[in-house]
Amino acid sequence: MNVPAIELSGIARRFGEIEAVRGVDLAVESGRIFGLIGHNGAGKSTLFRIMLGLIEPSAGTLRLFGEPAAGARFRELRRMIGYLPEHFALYDNLSGLETLRFYARLKGAAETECLAALERVGLADAARRKVRGYSKGMRQRLGFAQALLGKPRLLFLDEPTNGLDPQAIHDFYEIVGALKAEGATVILTSHILAEIEQRVDEVAILREGRLVARGSVAELRDAVELPARIELRVAPHARDALADMLRARGHDIRMINGHHISLSVCREERLPLLAALATEPGVHDLRIVEPSLEAVFLEHSQEGRP
Repeated sequence: MNVPAIELSGIARRFGEIEAVRGVDLAVESGRIFGLIGHNGAGKSTLFRIMLGLIEPSAGTLRLFGEPAAGARFRELRRMIGYLPEHFALYDNLSGLETLRFYARLKGAAETECLAALERVGLADAARRKVRGYSKGMRQRLGFAQALLGKPRLLFLDEPTNGLDPQAIHDFYEIVGALKAEGATVILTSHILAEIEQRVDEVAILREGRLVARGSVAELRDAVELPARIELRVAPHARDALADMLRARGHDIRMINGHHISLSVCREERLPLLAALATEPGVHDLRIVEPSLEAVFLEHSQEGRP
């Protein structure tokens, strides 16, 4: 049986009168890329800190790889964890390589891993340069490199692409994909939902400390039944007739650049409409745009939803 990398049962955490996390039940399978999203103050950071063992829950139980997160055994389990916090402190007078050697000693990892980690994140050429000369993106990549020390089975990445340019973001997710292929489990948070939409296996949405939804992006879309958008490229001579046909079927349409038509379609209307469009010779191209993860998140995080 495949033991989940993380199991949370009834996890809660209070800070005085503030209930930051409220009865969260969550299991994350090993070898998955899992997104944890929510508004500021939703409880993501507190939940991260509980899973990392940095703070204890007020109630509930936590297990990592089937083991209780307590006592001496948990100290051993934490050596299997890599963590990149949102705000990563660095010593400007150390070089990148010296920084990793420092963290390797703290984690009990082999110092021989340090150069390989810098190579993996694209910092090999800057290994002996003082960190004070690093750009924001380089500092972020150095933080990621330290999270990789010790070949962790479980990685927590909090806003991991802060300060990275598009190429560096692409490279980052290439590494994350490779880690998944190697069997690692990756838990990440990001406010840039478009960035993680195609890259996570599952997403959990927190609202006011509660877990309000979880599943694949497709499953979360289905749960809120948001309309898709259909974009058509049509021949100029067929545009007006096609527009009239769509309006007659009750669709609100938008004309773009004279030869494009855009309209929203709910799920039950989609197949009948596509069948009708298939018989229209004036349609040169058709594209279906599913609701974005951002739209899905906003729908799930509304107060009125259960």
